[in-house]
Amino acid sequence: MFLSLKYFISQTISLETFKSDIARFGYNRVNSVSEEGEYAVRGSILDIFPVNFDSPVRFDIDDDKLRTIYSFNLKTGKNIWEHRVVIILPWKKRAAEATGFSSEMPLANFVDIEKGDYVVHNRHGIGRFLGLKNFEIDLKTVEHFVIEYQGGEKLYVPRHDLHLVQKYIGFAKKPPRLFKLGSREWEKVRKMVEKRIQRIAAELLRVQALRESLKGYAFSKDSQWQGEFERAFPYQETSDQRKATEDVCCDLEDIRPMDRLLCGDVGYGKTEVAMRAAFKAVMDGKQVAVLVPTTVLAEQHFYNFSKRMKDYPVKIGMLSRFRTKAEQKDIVKEAAEGRIDILIGTHRLLSKDVVFKDLGLIVIDEEQRFGVTAKERLKHMKLLADVLTLTATPIPRTLYMALAGCRDMSVISTPPQNRIPVTTQMIHFDEEIIEDAIRRELRRGGQVFFLHNHVEDIEPLAQIIQRLVPEARLAVGHGQMPGRELEAVMLKFLKGEIDVLVCTTIIESGIDIPNANTLIVNRADRFGLSDLHQLRGRVGRMDIKAYAYFIIPEHAHLSGIAKKRIEALQKFSGLGAGFQIAFEDLQIRGAGNILGQEQHGYISTIGFDLYCRLLKESVENIKKEMETTHAVSQTI
Repeated sequence: MFLSLKYFISQTISLETFKSDIARFGYNRVNSVSEEGEYAVRGSILDIFPVNFDSPVRFDIDDDKLRTIYSFNLKTGKNIWEHRVVIILPWKKRAAEATGFSSEMPLANFVDIEKGDYVVHNRHGIGRFLGLKNFEIDLKTVEHFVIEYQGGEKLYVPRHDLHLVQKYIGFAKKPPRLFKLGSREWEKVRKMVEKRIQRIAAELLRVQALRESLKGYAFSKDSQWQGEFERAFPYQETSDQRKATEDVCCDLEDIRPMDRLLCGDVGYGKTEVAMRAAFKAVMDGKQVAVLVPTTVLAEQHFYNFSKRMKDYPVKIGMLSRFRTKAEQKDIVKEAAEGRIDILIGTHRLLSKDVVFKDLGLIVIDEEQRFGVTAKERLKHMKLLADVLTLTATPIPRTLYMALAGCRDMSVISTPPQNRIPVTTQMIHFDEEIIEDAIRRELRRGGQVFFLHNHVEDIEPLAQIIQRLVPEARLAVGHGQMPGRELEAVMLKFLKGEIDVLVCTTIIESGIDIPNANTLIVNRADRFGLSDLHQLRGRVGRMDIKAYAYFIIPEHAHLSGIAKKRIEALQKFSGLGAGFQIAFEDLQIRGAGNILGQEQHGYISTIGFDLYCRLLKESVENIKKEMETTHAVSQTI
């Protein structure tokens, strides 16, 4: 049985029992938690930093009831996320590693299950969570999870077996069918999927082994300039940023080629980690390619990289349609001769005429936004250099590969210091509301994005905005404009010379304008959920209140899917909502085209969480077999 402590909202437990359990699991009591393995008590509040967690967790126990559970920012003490359930592993000098892995070990530290959700019990299959029920056992009141199965049969799961239950995530448009309690059907289905997963695990390891068999380049230890560069970061570094930087640094200094996935919500500082990696590569005489999905983002990165590295002898180039053919030809020649250290660009970087004299690092921003042809070219490039991939909303393929141990992953889940969640409002098209929203932003010296994703009538709409706020410095930006003209508009907005930018989705990926803190999106019902979350991430980059207004038609006119998207966007509006948004979006629209129909079918059958656990278990078992075989061959 997997050893763990399970705590959930409304659980009956005394503070003394809580402290006793935590101490028994090897946690050390301190005045204030600062690292894994510690806990602290202040009145009815207990803080603990569990093993393998990205941030500490705060429990509030009142009158022997567990009232709230929050993860919180270690430096500011502010709450980050609220949770319904937390599972804590023992602290025994990296106990998680000693425990090993099995399909009964939860992959996620936080398991948020609400009444009515479909859940997967490891041994009984898919059911529906109905809520909590108390039973008197040995003169003690014990809460049980109540799960309904086919035919209305109910399973009561005591809290010590809670680790066997996970929320069902199937990425299917229709709900899963419930299993029948007591039958052997679930066991047969699970064994069938396990056999198929073993084939997938073997293929993943074959690809990984091929890459690792290649001898990479081991970068030198950090130089003095590296330390200076990192200390010059103009914002307060988060603990997750520091940990991600250390992970990437270790990878670069290893002879094994790096292939690391860096996950973090919009605005959480992934680009800074990438800049540090790029700077380290250049300091060792290597070139860096930074691949981004849009021309505007390429311009943004070029501006930020240049500004950040202006005090050092680093030459940065940019390839996109913002450059003339003659300019592109010169840039390609300089890259081939080694005279450009960092080359930033769109898919143009993947053209056959683009070669590097000594490529050491490839940074890929939002890989899922590139097409099939681009990804094939990337496969070839990845064999030549270390690779760092950045993503705000990881698609299932990259996520489960990371979880399965076939790809290294770092997560930035701690928001920047003093970050405030964006206030999100759904409105109908109302000129008075729009005028008030823009004027309020302008009064405090800020800037506004007004997004309208139809080029055909964007100019008339811009005229309406100008009429509402005649004193605003307004400009229009969209992808069909001449490159030089669009570049000039974006640079003016970046420098604060434009108050209101009426634009299309050219701002969707990675655009960071700290002074722009009001976003208005026209016809938000026409966008995907992840797209809306990405757009919302364009504001709220500073420690001042930001606003996102999503204009939708009268509710009765919304499609069923649009209603679900709007509801999810309102539900997941707090800091760090990117992962929930990604999963919710995939559940709404399905994911067969992303995962492939075969794997999508397996995930729909047993749920994404159990699929990942079984995949990870298969990978680890195959690795152990390979290690044993290698050890035996060495002794013969």
